[in-house]
Amino acid sequence: MAFQNSSAKSFLVPSQKRVQPLRQLTTRIGSGLLALGLSLSVALPSLAADPFRPDNGHDIGPLTEGAFEAIFKEGDYDTALTLLEQAETEEANEPLVHAMLASMAYLKGESGLPEVLERAQLTEQTARDLVSSDPLRGHLYTAVGIFLRGAHLLKTEGVAKGTPTALGMLQEVFAELDAAEAVDPEDSELNLLKGYMDLMLAVNLPFSNPDDAISRMSQYGSPEYLTQRGIAIGYRDLAQFDEALVAVDKALAAAGDNPELYYLKAQLLVRQGDTASSLEWFNKALTLKDQLPDKLGRQIIWEECQASDDGRNCAELAGY
Repeated sequence: MAFQNSSAKSFLVPSQKRVQPLRQLTTRIGSGLLALGLSLSVALPSLAADPFRPDNGHDIGPLTEGAFEAIFKEGDYDTALTLLEQAETEEANEPLVHAMLASMAYLKGESGLPEVLERAQLTEQTARDLVSSDPLRGHLYTAVGIFLRGAHLLKTEGVAKGTPTALGMLQEVFAELDAAEAVDPEDSELNLLKGYMDLMLAVNLPFSNPDDAISRMSQYGSPEYLTQRGIAIGYRDLAQFDEALVAVDKALAAAGDNPELYYLKAQLLVRQGDTASSLEWFNKALTLKDQLPDKLGRQIIWEECQASDDGRNCAELAGY
């Protein structure tokens, strides 16, 4: 196993030194669960609608699959939202629908927090209902729902007040992930989501080896465009920019029209000190910014302005 949950559990005691990393971790997974930083044109060779498994797919649903790919392959949030709103009616028993809607609500900031809690609860409820027919995905998304509730708790109650409860909830998350892993430790959906979580823990908390999480995602995670994106983000946060660029190029090879991948590559080039090359990738991202959440689009504008260093008022340009 790439990440030993027992080690994490023994670490889960309130500590002032762990408050800030926990807040960073929860914010990034809560917003980036899409974070966990989720193209209808690709037909998978499986009868079931399943973006994670090319063979022997689970019956996730075509609308949910389409929304997932619209976000994570195309970077098209408007299309994804349209599909998710339809899936709420036609595929309402699929927990991934509610998890993606929770994450999209999180991106709205304070105004989206009531919806985050509602969607987190629906994610957990539909996941628990799924356990009898699909125990792997039922336990997996029960973990996701609990984690989203924890993210909401820390955001609304604050770190000092919410941390003891959030740590207990994190133990519940690990227990559900253990139950999912007992069904099939090599499952691609499990290893993708668990790999993202393991990697974020490894980057933010000092009890796990990030190489283990990266190895887990590389070996078992799918789809490739999302697996390599997660690896690139992990390497970015570890300041291993050469490795991050290799991973983001692999993600681009699998999903070459995603503005979030253009933006990620631009960020990496800036951190390498190659701001001149980064501008091409910032501009590619900005040509498609209208399909991204407004907050993300403004952030790309600001970072492109900073990289160009041409005297413009970056805060004013980005609407800050």
